[in-house]
Amino acid sequence: MTDPLPRICDFAAARALFAQMAEAWTETAGFAYLAGDGRLLGMRHVHSVCADAIDVPVRQIVADALAFDAAGMVMAHNHPSGDPRPSRADRATTRRLLHALEPVDVRLVDHLILARGGAVSFRALGWL
Repeated sequence: MTDPLPRICDFAAARALFAQMAEAWTETAGFAYLAGDGRLLGMRHVHSVCADAIDVPVRQIVADALAFDAAGMVMAHNHPSGDPRPSRADRATTRRLLHALEPVDVRLVDHLILARGGAVSFRALGWL
């Protein structure tokens, strides 16, 4: 019997999971909660009415991770501008999320920025 839950074990799998976000005209953030072996346990999406900003509900993200009993999490968001380069705000949000997840033993596996012009991985940049 095959496992019905996808495994998110690398950049390509994470990018495929969130690929549709690259086309959104307003900022959208997605959170994938993972088991220790990378199996997808659940997801949350947060939408903004702004084209260039989104409020990441860190408390809710941590609560979701605990509810799913997640060992890891992948965050992704889009840049409707088409430029996937991380902003200072992106880096600050990642740090806030890292600091919130650490005490509950949930690993931030990656933070992806998706845009029509490509995708960037914080892990590949050495920022995680």
